[in-house]
Amino acid sequence: MEKRYFTYQEIHKTAKSMAEQITACNFEPDVIVAIGTGGFIPARIIRTFLGKPILAVGIAYYDANDKPTEFPRKVQWIEEAEHQLAGKRILLVDEVDDSRTTLEYCVTELLRHHPAAISVAVLHNKNKEKRGTMPPEVSHYIVGQQLGDVWIVYPWDAKDIDLHDSLAQKA
Repeated sequence: MEKRYFTYQEIHKTAKSMAEQITACNFEPDVIVAIGTGGFIPARIIRTFLGKPILAVGIAYYDANDKPTEFPRKVQWIEEAEHQLAGKRILLVDEVDDSRTTLEYCVTELLRHHPAAISVAVLHNKNKEKRGTMPPEVSHYIVGQQLGDVWIVYPWDAKDIDLHDSLAQKA
């Protein structure tokens, strides 16, 4: 499978454009919810532009060998955060919409806490058939970049950032 490498600079610029899209669609979140681990960095960058607090949840869909499991599962779900979601406008952030199962699962879980509204933002959407569906309660779906079905290599996964950046420049 083709690999696509992204630099921190590219991620930052994409997250900035996502924050601009969020503002342009008149969705003003009260809170950003980052899906860990991939959504942590984009959520933090978006926070720079929107100035909203971040809560984090851990959802796992892949096993230790990067193979998808049958269903996503909660790895971290802070009970205190649940009390902060009722009646709030939530912006859910993740790095990639691949199969959509993680997003569907997380949105469904967040909806149990009766938010006023929920929107989803992803750095990258893979243009391919999805296993999951976006619940109809999602008011906005913001995408930084549309991609084909490629293996995305993010800089936060690099053990050698200089090598990673050189591979990203060759793309």
